[in-house]
Amino acid sequence: MNPKVSIIMGSTSDLPVMKKAADFLNEMQIPFEINALSAHRTPSEVEEFAKNAESRGIQVIIAAAGMAAHLPGVIASMVKIPVIGVPIKASLDGLDALLAIVQMPPGIPVATVGIDGAQNAAILAAQIMATADKELSAKLAEFKSSLKKKIVKANEELKEVKYDFKTN
Repeated sequence: MNPKVSIIMGSTSDLPVMKKAADFLNEMQIPFEINALSAHRTPSEVEEFAKNAESRGIQVIIAAAGMAAHLPGVIASMVKIPVIGVPIKASLDGLDALLAIVQMPPGIPVATVGIDGAQNAAILAAQIMATADKELSAKLAEFKSSLKKKIVKANEELKEVKYDFKTN
């Protein structure tokens, strides 16, 4: 089994956040890999990874980083495949990472999800891949349907919550 999605994080301290991406990809049965690479501490390894990702069959890269958060942009500068950035709440409530990832120069796009939004990054990766994969598209449709069912069920349960002045 060869990976189709690569989850990259600047440090293994990001794993508790990025686990949500791995869990979703696993649930969707999308082969993936997870690696720690740092744009600042292992720049040559980041370059080697990026230059070989597409030829290894990687279709989407999910790159997480906190603080200066250069990893997603550095990778995006070296690949033609989509890169999804996940800003990690490491300092300044993650706003520094969010701004570092979302403010890419023209020609180097990085799709960016919310702070610590690893699950949404994995969903977006699956949606990108599903444009050419009917089976994956069907799995995503079922996932989206399950989201609706959860809210409908929650709304039904809210009917049972009693307050003196609650009208529904």
